[in-house]
Order: sequence, then C-alpha cells, then structure tokens
Amino acid sequence: MLILQRMAMATSISFLSPPLLKPSLSHLPKRLFSTPTCCLSSNMKLKKKHTTASAISTDTSETATLSQNDNLVKKTKNARNEETEKIVLPTNESSEKLLRIRHTCAHVMAMAVQKLYPDAKVTIGPWIDSGFYYDFDVEPLTDKDLKRIKKEMDRIIARNLPLIREEVSRDEAQRRIAAINEPYKIEILDSIKEDPITIYHIGNEWWDLCAGPHVESTGNIDRKAVELESVAGAYWRGDEKKPMLQRIYGTAWEDEKQLKAYLHFKEEAKRRDHRRLGQDLDLFSIQDEAGGGLVFWHPKGATVRHMIEDSWKKIHIERGYDLLYTPHVAKADLWKISGHLDFYRENMYDQMNIEDELYQLRPMNCPYHILVYKRKLNSYRDFPIRVAELGTVYRYELSGSLHGLFRVRGFTQDDAHIFCLEDQIKDEIRGVLDLTEEILLQFGFSKYEVNLSTRPEKAVGGDDIWEKATSALRDALDDKGWSYELDEGGGAFYGPKIDLKIEDALGRKWQCSTIQVDFNLPQRFDITYVDSNSEKKRPIMIHRAVLGSLERFFGVLIEHYAGDFPLWLSPVQARVLPVTDIQLEFCNEVTKKLKTNGIRAEVCHGERLPKLIRNAEKQRIPLMAVVGPKEVEMQTVTIRSRFGGELGTLTIDDFIGRIKSATENRTSF
Repeated sequence: MLILQRMAMATSISFLSPPLLKPSLSHLPKRLFSTPTCCLSSNMKLKKKHTTASAISTDTSETATLSQNDNLVKKTKNARNEETEKIVLPTNESSEKLLRIRHTCAHVMAMAVQKLYPDAKVTIGPWIDSGFYYDFDVEPLTDKDLKRIKKEMDRIIARNLPLIREEVSRDEAQRRIAAINEPYKIEILDSIKEDPITIYHIGNEWWDLCAGPHVESTGNIDRKAVELESVAGAYWRGDEKKPMLQRIYGTAWEDEKQLKAYLHFKEEAKRRDHRRLGQDLDLFSIQDEAGGGLVFWHPKGATVRHMIEDSWKKIHIERGYDLLYTPHVAKADLWKISGHLDFYRENMYDQMNIEDELYQLRPMNCPYHILVYKRKLNSYRDFPIRVAELGTVYRYELSGSLHGLFRVRGFTQDDAHIFCLEDQIKDEIRGVLDLTEEILLQFGFSKYEVNLSTRPEKAVGGDDIWEKATSALRDALDDKGWSYELDEGGGAFYGPKIDLKIEDALGRKWQCSTIQVDFNLPQRFDITYVDSNSEKKRPIMIHRAVLGSLERFFGVLIEHYAGDFPLWLSPVQARVLPVTDIQLEFCNEVTKKLKTNGIRAEVCHGERLPKLIRNAEKQRIPLMAVVGPKEVEMQTVTIRSRFGGELGTLTIDDFIGRIKSATENRTSF
C-alpha cells in the first residue's frame, strides 16, 4: 500500500506531458479567500442628476424593484467586505497528524464497509490531498449507503480501538490473504518489493497490508470532522479491461471547524465550476456528436479567447519573438526523430496512411519549430532566436480522465522556443520570467509557487552543461527576486526546468507556466550554428509556455473570476436597455456608436426594465446603459454596474471614453 500511496502523491509535469487535470490541493486551501473584487468600482465620483427609476419610469413597482436591487447589491458588497475571518487549513505535508488521521480513516471506512457488506472485497485505500478514498469490489453503492457506512465508522471511532502494527513474512502474508479470500490483496502483495511485510490491525477485528502511518487509536479521530463525500466507479489499476470497482471518497480534518471551512471552500468551488458557468454563460461546450474532449468555443467564449490571444501576441512581438503557424499533421518519421513515438505513443492518435506514407496528428509543437530553425544556416550573430506559436495539439486521453476544459483531447498551447548561446541562457530565462509576470498580472494573477528542478539520475548531456544551465536558471530567479523551492533530481531527462503555479481567488494553485532547457532535441535533430571560428556548434534550446493551454487557462479564468470577467476581458462589456420599445431606436444608435469605437455592446429589450437588469446581471454583464425618455431627450445614458448599482448619467462620448480608458489600462470603470 505504501507504493500505491507514493504513486498517488507523486505529481510531475514536463514539457512533454499533458496538462494536469486538477489544481493541486496539497497546498490548498491554505486560507479561504473572499470573492474576487468586482471589475467595477463602487466609489464612483459621478454626480447623479436623477435616479433611474424616477427619470425613466412612472411605474412605482419598477421603482421599488430597482431600489430593492440596489439595496441587495449594497448588502452583498458589505457582506463580502466584512468577510475577514480566514481559516488556515493544514495539508498532508504541513501536518503529520492530519495525514495519519486521513490514512486511518481509509482503514476505518474499509472495516465499516466489510461489516455492512461481508462479501465486499477491498483493494487500495490511500490518503489524498483533501482526504482519502478506498476502492471496493462490491455491488453498486448509493448516497443512502454512504450514510449507513458513516454511522458504522462513527461506532468504530467511538470504540477507541488501537491501531497495531505487525511485521510478517511474505509467505505468512500470502497465507492470511488466501484465508480471508481477498484476491486483490494478492496482487498488491506481489507489487510490494520490501521485506518484511507490514500489516496494520484495527483492534483484533480487521487488518490490511499497509506501511502506515496511522493514529494510535480510532479515538484520536474526531468523528465530526469526517465526512463521506461521494461514490464513483473506478477500474482496478485504472485499466478499463479490468473489473469496475466502487470508489468511496471521504474527507477528514483535525477538528469540526476545519471540516466546516473545507465544506465552505468546496461549496464556493462548486459555485465557480467552469463547466456549469460555461453552460450558463454560453461560453463553450463539448458536443457528444463530435466526441469527448473536443472544445467548441461559442461566440462569447471565442471573444474572450480572442482577447487573450491578441494580448499574448502583442506582448510577444514587443519582446522580440517571431510568430509562427505550423501544420496540425506531419509525417510520422518526424515523431520518430523527436522520440515521441518511443516515449509518448500511448498519448498519440493512430497514424494516417496518405499515399503510402504515414502521417501523425501532432502532440507537440517543438519539432515544427526546430524545422523552421533548420531552414537556413544560422550564425552566432543571429542569437537569440525566439519563435512563438499558439499551436493546437492533439493527445489521446481515456474518456474517464476527461474533465471540462482541464483535461481535453485537443488544445492550443501558448508555445515558444528560444535558441541561444550558453552565455545567453541566464538573460533569456530572466526575460521569460519578466514576460510571464507581465502576462499573468494582466489576468489578475500575482501570487505564484515556483519550483526549480535539477538533474535526475538518468539524463542526457554532460555534467558541465547541466551545471551551467541549472546555475543560469537559479541566478535568473535570484535576480528576479522570486522565492522558489528546489526540487533536487526532479528535472526532465533532457534538462533542468522552472515550473510555476498560479494561485486563484480561492487559493488553489494551478500548474501553468514552465521553462525548460533541452539538451535532447537539438541533438536528435542535429541542429547547429556557425561560431566565430567558423566551426559548427550546437545551440541551447529553451522550451517555454506561460499560459499552458488556452482551454485550460480559460477554465481557470472562469473559476478565478466566477464568470465575472474584468471589463477589458468581458465578452459583452455593456448592454443597452430601453425602458420601453419607444427608446429602442435610440438604443440601437448608441450600441452602433459603442461598437464603432471597439466596445463590445449589445441591445436587449422586450421585457420590463427590472427583468432586463436581472438578466444582464445573471449573464455577468459589467455595465448596463439604461435609456428612458429623459435620456433620449438629453442624448445620455444612465449607467448601472453589476455590483455597484446605479452610477449616474453620462453623455455617450463620456461613456465611450471611460470604457476605452478602463479597457486600455486594464482598470475598473
């Protein structure tokens, strides 16, 4: 079981790896953060000439509704401002007590299941970032069954049974497993290489193969800090050809207060789930008719993507990158040279036979960028050479691993490669760090976790170049002033790397940016340059991604902002609302002028004004421009914000100027 636990805890990513499915919870939630600040400021200095209700409607019910809406907005904002209590939650890494509790809870749950369902067969039960799980070969379970299991767990905990460690020989372990007819445990025993075999008993009633650690007795667990969360199907060993098991997930904490904080965090995360918001806000979809893991960007989502891409391209051009567009397929031989067919075949789609030649959907962009480099003979004077591409790649993922935008089969990487000389590595890495910070700050991310990974046991390249590259990465981080963790031996086999996780509004951390020095592909593709002595030398190649994949980053953005994108990024920046259809013609004129000035605006009508406002707020529209008879007469609009309520009356030109200024400066309205 120890081996299985280590496998569950280990998380690594390299440039050749698919994007991670979920944010790491090993660091989270360290605290509960308030809802992110609204993209609109509430301390507007606009003078209100008249209230919207009195100026644009004589209907007292509309006046009352608008007033109630404004009061609700103020109460909501005050509640958010008053939400100052932050509960620090421990992690498995920060609290050995918590890890022992969670590991023991997995055993207690397994014991409870087998008491209630004597025919159930147990498999594995490791701790995980938010609690624990255990897989059982048993009849399908329901939420009602989980309640029964939890009650039985409570009884076991209340009995204060000791956890007793025992060492036995491999033969003795096999004999005991056979005696209780647990076939899955035989497989687990075969996978354990260390001797002697360790067993943990709960009292003298139940035991399991395990290396620990555990609490001393079940009484050390606070039953009010334990909850069973869900049950799901899971293939044995993750192999779809093997039996389907029932996996029960649970969460466990040191005390009830921590559990309540976690459940609050979980509820907030559910509210922000990008899959639900993507549907509610009509941003994207994944169509069964087209296949799993293939993303359809709807008009609003495509607008946000356009803003992301446009900003990304602008910054890269300013920083000296040349933009590329390369094919989605290539001859399979290209992937033999790169090594992907040898080391990454299981994540690649089947090859296509075209005129007796085999072609391959690309899983990576790197070989293409190398071919662009090789199109001509390069001199040392040409360096550094920086190329960047928003390149779509395709990777085969099991259907069970697909997860919204976080794990897909086709996604677009913000990919870039730098070819440079050895003495340019540090400056280029520092330049990438600066660029990364600039891009991420634009999207509201300012807190990072940074890791520097060094040479693993098996690696290509000589000691001298590894040392020089690693020192360059370290010096660049030191110059930048970023704190970082050193991951000794955690680098890719082809070079050292820097990985960066961004922290979202809930304190969750997401693997995002990566910078990797590569000694492998330059050698495989035999790329060279001519040095000052007219001799051929091999350049240094740096892989670099800032956002990771656009799909995954978009999912993170949705959850970070809970769908309330900042004004500059919002798919619809302003919605123009007539009080009655009599003002519709003027509304259309206003909308046309807004669009002419590059503002994303639309008209919505056909309902009473309070409902039009509610609909706009539900759709997370940052600004509403309300038009009544007086607005038409004065050629103005009365401005409402999603959270700020009524902000006052502006001329059309002033309204346009304020939006354009806020958009250009990435500020609130």
